[in-house]
Amino acid sequence: MKLLLVASDRMEFRGILAHARQTRRAPANVDWARVVQLGSNELTLVANGAGVERAAAGAEAGLAASQPDALVSIGFCGALIPELAVGDIVVATEVAGGESRHAALAVSSPVAHRRGVVRTNFRVAQSLEERRSLRATGATVVDMEASAVAECARIHGLPFYCIKVVTDLAGETMANDFNKALREDGHFDTIVVLMGTLRHPFARIPELLRLRSRSVRAAAALGDFFADCRF
Repeated sequence: MKLLLVASDRMEFRGILAHARQTRRAPANVDWARVVQLGSNELTLVANGAGVERAAAGAEAGLAASQPDALVSIGFCGALIPELAVGDIVVATEVAGGESRHAALAVSSPVAHRRGVVRTNFRVAQSLEERRSLRATGATVVDMEASAVAECARIHGLPFYCIKVVTDLAGETMANDFNKALREDGHFDTIVVLMGTLRHPFARIPELLRLRSRSVRAAAALGDFFADCRF
């Protein structure tokens, strides 16, 4: 089966790449793309920055380059319910973004995971209050790209899956202002983030280090899950 996987950053594919073989560059006009073989599946991996516009462009470019059998929105997410921990896998039943809602297909896996609604937000959900508001919509986790990939799948009449892994928790408020640092190209401006840490270094620097550690753990968990799931 040929699958197109769309994420915001290549870091989110780190665990999948650890399980894959026959890696080569993909001819897609995006920030980063690879074609890999994982089991019986050929995967085109596309990372094109954060946000729905970048995800939509990445999905369209990946479709043109790979002609896949299905689309998968994949990557990091924020928990909206307290039962979720860092590294937990969520397979979407539905993706909601704005006023749109898209059904997502289930996968089969021996690895523990939760099913739930993924809410695509148009900014980083940084505060506890914002997370509570998003949870009130019935969502389990929040991301910034899935609804755009789902819409692309709908337009092209392709099956759609959404697999996310938790990096930040429902009860947390972020000290760093990641929305201020998000550039139009879908990447976070390192200089803006680091300048912000100078004002509150004892809160913001540990948070950055913690987020990096969590991202490494989450990417590994996502790779382990994906290596054993069936579509």
